[in-house]
Amino acid sequence: MTKNRIFGVLLIFIPISIASHYLGWSELAIFATAALAIVPLAAWMGTATEEIAVVSGPSLGGLLNATFGNATELIIALIALRAGLVGVVKASITGSIIGNLLLVMGLSMLLGGIRYKEQDFQPVVARVNASAMNLAVVAMLLPTAVNYTSDGIPETTLQNLSVAVAVVLITVYGLTLLFSMKTHSYLCDVVEAEHEGEEGQGEGGEPSKPNIRLWIGVLFAATVLVAIESEFLVSSLETATEEIGLTSLFTGVIILPIIGNAAEHATAVTVAMKNKMDLSFSVAVGSTMQIALFVAPLLVIVGWVIGQPMDLDFNPFELVCVAVAVLVANSVSSDGRSNWLEGALLLATYAVIGLAFFYHPAIAGI
Repeated sequence: MTKNRIFGVLLIFIPISIASHYLGWSELAIFATAALAIVPLAAWMGTATEEIAVVSGPSLGGLLNATFGNATELIIALIALRAGLVGVVKASITGSIIGNLLLVMGLSMLLGGIRYKEQDFQPVVARVNASAMNLAVVAMLLPTAVNYTSDGIPETTLQNLSVAVAVVLITVYGLTLLFSMKTHSYLCDVVEAEHEGEEGQGEGGEPSKPNIRLWIGVLFAATVLVAIESEFLVSSLETATEEIGLTSLFTGVIILPIIGNAAEHATAVTVAMKNKMDLSFSVAVGSTMQIALFVAPLLVIVGWVIGQPMDLDFNPFELVCVAVAVLVANSVSSDGRSNWLEGALLLATYAVIGLAFFYHPAIAGI
């Protein structure tokens, strides 16, 4: 499979990036090699999680996928947060939401629509996801609004508000898991059946059982390597972006989410081209919801614990772009059908937003 071959070739950048760090190469070389090394590692983490989920059963497997689905992005964000790059962390959250809703869904609808003209997915799931994403926008909007409508609000007050909102969002994320895996799991039956069709076959047509110890080892090793590569990536980020003329804002919104989510993006597009838009939609929107309702709130709580001023007070321009992405994506997906033109519209929206971030002057603190 072409995707797997590409990821296999990219594994060579793991030793190259480690060598570049210890041999004192330029910051740009360290950044580039670490970024390329993270892409296949993220793919291995995703594959290992899926294989473990096959053995652990649908309930625990669904929880594993929900927890580790965006592990790469979470690791990069945690390391950036520890380094004090709060603005970059917020930008990467913004970029992940925008990228999943516009770039990934857009590519999936465009390429799938060119091959199959029109594709279907569960409209009920789309409506539930739209409601959850609207909540995420409100949760990002209100702390920002409190800050901009208050005169000299203390930073601790804003962070305490953000922590309280984060607890609500994580609770809602737990409820969405309960909804999709227990009370209304029948809505996801099609997606699960399609995913099972992707699994390998053993003798007599029976699904082959994964080696659980092997895949736990792979998951552990990939996680450790992602953490190492993320250290290299974050430490060289500011200098490297200056060398190539990019702002940290553009890097956080556009570059980092693509690096962390490349494997997941490739999966969504690949299954859409196999006329499995239910699965493709689930990957794209599920990843978005996890970022908005779990990863972002978790980062706020971690920032509060370690003393970094991470809150949900986003730059208004970033907030506008997230609201636009959610509005356009919800509008396109509301009928449970997709075609190539809708995919092109999503991609055009992403291109306009990307250009706006490219030409936006660097914001103080980012």
